[in-house]
Parts: sequence; structure tokens; C-alpha cells
Amino acid sequence: MARKRHLSRIAVMQVLFERGHHNNIDVLQALAKNVGELGGADEEFCKVLLEGTMSLEKELIIHIETCAPEWEFEKMDPIARPLLLIGAFEILHADDAPPAVVMNECIEIAKEYGTDETAKFVNGVLNAMAKKV
Repeated sequence: MARKRHLSRIAVMQVLFERGHHNNIDVLQALAKNVGELGGADEEFCKVLLEGTMSLEKELIIHIETCAPEWEFEKMDPIARPLLLIGAFEILHADDAPPAVVMNECIEIAKEYGTDETAKFVNGVLNAMAKKV
């Protein structure tokens, strides 16, 4: 199950990343494509994560910027932004994984798709958020 969740978070991160560059994409179609390409992702979990993140995006951004007071969300690393949205949604609104697990997953994905600096930034912001909860 852990591997399925990992792949699911990657699929959602990719959709949110793409959406950040092309506002007119069909997110559910993009999600289905990513889930198919990754293989093994939990499609239902992906949908919950994507829809929850998108529906609460403005609130999540406020929480993220509060935990990274020197940064505007739009000026953050383009890989960090979707991962922070996912992490914030799971930490603040989901109860199926402990914050430490969510943070670790987001950090690992940041290392895989971003840089060491991306991973450190994601770690710092999500850690600050988890401490506030």
C-alpha cells in the first residue's frame, strides 16, 4: 500500500505541476494519463487528493505562506508548490496518514523530481505546519 500511495502522490503532483503551467487542462484526464503511465497508483486516493487539494487551494496557500513567511507561493520552486499543496492538504484535512509519513513522502518526491534544496524547503515548510497542528 505504501508504494501505491507514493505513486499516487507523484501522479497528483504531476497534474498540479502541469496545471500550474497550463490552466486549461482537464485535470481528471491528466490524472488518468499519469496513473496509467505510473502503474500501481491508487486511483481513488489520487482523486481524493487532487480534488481536495484543488478545492481548498486558496486556504492551503495561506497556510503554506504562513509557514514560509519570507516567500510568496508563486515565487516558490515549481516542484515544491504542488508538493506543499499535497502535504498541506494531507496534514490539515486528511487523517489516514500521520504528518511524519506525509512529510517524508513529500520530501522523497522532492528529492526525486527537484533538487536537494527543494527537499529541504518542503521539509521546513511542512515541518512548521505539522508543529502548528
